[in-house]
Amino acid sequence: MSEEESKKSNGGKKFLLGAALGAIAGAVAGILTAPKSGEDTRKDIEKKGKEYLKQAEEGVDAAKAKAGEVKDAATRTAKVAKNEAGKVAKIASKEAEKTAKVATAGAKKTAAAAKSGAEKTIATAKKK
Repeated sequence: MSEEESKKSNGGKKFLLGAALGAIAGAVAGILTAPKSGEDTRKDIEKKGKEYLKQAEEGVDAAKAKAGEVKDAATRTAKVAKNEAGKVAKIASKEAEKTAKVATAGAKKTAAAAKSGAEKTIATAKKK
């Protein structure tokens, strides 16, 4: 994940956290200012607390599932990349072998031509 994507993701998380805290604060304020008895208010707070706890647990479960999906996708991508890297390495090795063969053949031809040229030069020098 790039730094920019990470910042966007963190910004979204902060927004959701702020929204959740705002919702909780609003619910608590609404419950506390409602004209109910203390016992009714406590029951309402307990009920809302259980609802928020359930929502939080569902959120955690969803996050775990998404993390598992991301991990699986990353693992698959890494396997594909490793496989492709192996293919590229094999191709590069074959091309290096071909280049070495061409270079060796060229060097042999150059050496043969140099030897022939040297022999002709020596023969010409002996004639004089």
